Amino acid sequence: MGEFKLINRYFQGAALEMAGDQSVIALGIGDDAALLDIPTDRQLVISTDSLVQNTHFPSRYSPDDLAYRALAVAVSDLAAMAARPLAFTLALTLPDVDEDWLAGFARGLADAAQAFQVSLIGGDTTRGPLNIGVTVYGDVPRGLGLRRSGAVPGDLLCVGGPLGDGAGGLAVVLERDLPPGLSAEHRDYLNRRFWRPGAQCEFGQALAGIASAGLDVSDGLLADAGHLASRSGVAVHIRAADLPHSPALGNWSASQRLQWMLGGGDDYVLLFSLPAAHRASLDAWQACGWDVSVIGEIRDGEGVWLDQGAGPQRIARPAGYNHFQGAE
Repeated sequence: MGEFKLINRYFQGAALEMAGDQSVIALGIGDDAALLDIPTDRQLVISTDSLVQNTHFPSRYSPDDLAYRALAVAVSDLAAMAARPLAFTLALTLPDVDEDWLAGFARGLADAAQAFQVSLIGGDTTRGPLNIGVTVYGDVPRGLGLRRSGAVPGDLLCVGGPLGDGAGGLAVVLERDLPPGLSAEHRDYLNRRFWRPGAQCEFGQALAGIASAGLDVSDGLLADAGHLASRSGVAVHIRAADLPHSPALGNWSASQRLQWMLGGGDDYVLLFSLPAAHRASLDAWQACGWDVSVIGEIRDGEGVWLDQGAGPQRIARPAGYNHFQGAE
């Protein structure tokens, strides 16, 4: 099967091309490049993610889930910037043409595109080791894009959902050291949290103009808090007792839960600083169904500090996922 026949068969059609707001897409799939119409009072937000087998996902997977995950983790970067998803491009490198694999992959990609209301507008396919590159495009009101800089002492430190599910989900996927009492319901929940994570797009847009700084938790809470502290020039203080976790994670020991909540990564919930003057927004967000928790505060100083009940202790090197850790 040639490249253009492959694209036409699996990646063109309403489920992918019409999933998002069509008013911004002047030209989609079929030309040398796509055209987007962005209103003058908004700014374009762009992010790229690449997924490599055995680095970002294990060798055992369903192509449906893999496609969903690839788009979801990319769209999460838009949510972290308080942006509205608009469109995406796909660069897909395949070792060979497996039509059953492609059908499943396209199905999962369409599921994610519909869930996040984002349209496929182009990309590239080529032959080689399996690699999935996704570039996402969004927009945000001019000047209201949420950044990692901007947190100031006195702000509350908040998180938009439970922590540790990504790492717990990976343990389920790999069937590694699972507790004997883990129910099928909790196993399924964690499996989905790994393969089909939610990108908090609607919540991210609600943070625009209210949160002072933010990002998504992808590398792990401590590592991502470290990014916020560094870019904002502040100290981030975290209270271990206030970290939220799902009932499913309760099947593991307290020490394992804490390890995953602090450094597991792959949670794709939003971590943000909230000025104290906007504390009332927490009740409004929770009333909308967003599982927001206050887990600490921003203080003068630098770095990440963790209080496990005996007072705050500086985390010398916040642990998190690092692609090149140990490399020369």
